[in-house]
This record gives sequence, C-alpha cells and structure tokens, in this order.
Amino acid sequence: MSLFDDDRPQKKIAHEIGSDLSLLSVDELAARIALLRAEIERLESEKTKKGASRSAAENVFR
Repeated sequence: MSLFDDDRPQKKIAHEIGSDLSLLSVDELAARIALLRAEIERLESEKTKKGASRSAAENVFR
C-alpha cells in the first residue's frame, strides 16, 4: 500500500437498477439510498419546472 492511496480519485458511486445488492455493506446500501433519493428530488424539481413552462405556454394560446 502506498502513502498516496488517499490521493487517488474516489470511484464515483453509481447504482444500476436491478443490480445484485447482496455483496454491498450496510454503509454502501445507505449511500446508494441517499444517491437515489437525491436523484428523485432532482427529477421531481425538473418535472415541476417543465410543468410550469408547459402551463405558461398553454396560457399564451388561450
């Protein structure tokens, strides 16, 4: 082990839907849950923005 191991870039946490979860630790599962919750929030935010844009566009053509 090198003294510089901490300087290596961390592997980005990713989750593939349907992947095998049996080899993950409790901490890894918690990290994936947090990742997925953040992604759901991002998706819901974008959906809200697009819904507002669509509503504004529909009001223009009324």
